[in-house]
Amino acid sequence: MIIDCKKAAQELRKADNILILTHANPDGDTLGSGFALLRALLKAGKKARLINNDEINKKFSYLWEGTECHDFKEEFIVSVDVAEKKLLGDGVCAQYGDRVNLSIDHHGISRLFAENTFCESESASCCELIYFVIKEMGIAIDPQTASCIYTGMSTDTGCFRYSNVTPRTHRLAAELIEAGADHSRINVRMFETKTMNNIMLERMCLDSLRSYADGKIALIAVTKAMLNECGTDKSALDAIKPITRQIEGVEIGITVKQEEGDKVGVSIRSSESYDAAKICANFGGGGHARAAGCQFSGKTVEEVSGIVVDYIVNTVIK
Repeated sequence: MIIDCKKAAQELRKADNILILTHANPDGDTLGSGFALLRALLKAGKKARLINNDEINKKFSYLWEGTECHDFKEEFIVSVDVAEKKLLGDGVCAQYGDRVNLSIDHHGISRLFAENTFCESESASCCELIYFVIKEMGIAIDPQTASCIYTGMSTDTGCFRYSNVTPRTHRLAAELIEAGADHSRINVRMFETKTMNNIMLERMCLDSLRSYADGKIALIAVTKAMLNECGTDKSALDAIKPITRQIEGVEIGITVKQEEGDKVGVSIRSSESYDAAKICANFGGGGHARAAGCQFSGKTVEEVSGIVVDYIVNTVIK
């Protein structure tokens, strides 16, 4: 059932022993949403905890600093920034995917897998919706919670540079700063700080750069061997994905990455002339108009690169 912010807040007010689920390969928006909601629920005297299918990058550690870790049998499950249950990751999806009571999301292709779904696709980030849910619950937003929400808003908008930014996004960011969000430290950590290992990976990724369709398409390939050689993990790819779209003349940027087992992930960033979500939907994925993703099984990075590029060249760019 599709519900509004007021109903979502009501459901959370009634619930206790709440489990919060965030999507696999976690980014700032799913984590900011999850930990902001966790902090608000704990502040309201409820038992709550958050889990993720994957290891969380230590750069996000400030999001959960000082929070309690409750042990309980979950009675209510809420997912944040999760468009469909398979994005929870194999382990979490198998255990909880069919038991989600409430989904709070901002993806236009949300699959409505939960009992109730509060979704606004025009929202620049899920954290914007979490802000309104917390306010509707009557819970004051303290500096730590404000920092969580600001993190999701900033990272999902490229530090407020992307076309998904709205006037509301800027107004909420100002309110969060007024509430004590450590905006300067967050933006430096998210956008200006890289480890030496990540710089090495970026160099190798640039060496793999290929161009197609008279420069309208740029592709970067990332293998597990590259990650191992640089001594980093897949979380380093957050800084890699935007590179292709930063090249003058590129309309569609593609990052193809080797994942666990036989899986290969694809991340697509596009200009306003093309819809990344529609491209990825052709391969069973989805996301936003300007940034989306999909996944293949049983194929190599080279094979996936060829499949995706051929589809875009022959179907999308004519």
